[in-house]
Amino acid sequence: MSHNAQPFFPGTHAGVPPTYEMLKEEHEVAVLGPPQSSAPVTTTVINIRGETAVPDHIVWSLFNTIFLNWCCLGFVAFAYSVKSRDRKMVGDMIGAQTYASTAKCLNIWALVLGLLLTITFITLFVTGSLMIPQMISEMVRQYGGY
Repeated sequence: MSHNAQPFFPGTHAGVPPTYEMLKEEHEVAVLGPPQSSAPVTTTVINIRGETAVPDHIVWSLFNTIFLNWCCLGFVAFAYSVKSRDRKMVGDMIGAQTYASTAKCLNIWALVLGLLLTITFITLFVTGSLMIPQMISEMVRQYGGY
């Protein structure tokens, strides 16, 4: 290992990528800790305030529009999701949150109604399919064939 003076921060190399030797020295500095000196250690805390994320539910609305679009609720939810995204792009977070909550409510209703109606239609189809052979045998028994 070379003991020549190299900067501790890899960003100060002016475009030179860090080598194994540099990474090993940085690890040794991290393990051994800072040099022992009589100067007081000061810390700086920087609070970075992140922008609040407003979900626009556009993917969920698109799914409901394509697959569960009973009573056009999926399409309406998609329209509100687009409005929410537009408001967010403009910087109106309150308006974006309002449209997003409406889109979420419409998506929930579209999902629930879509699942209930789909299950109902499947149930009716299955029971109808089971009734057809019974009806045919009843007709054969009643009319005695040809």
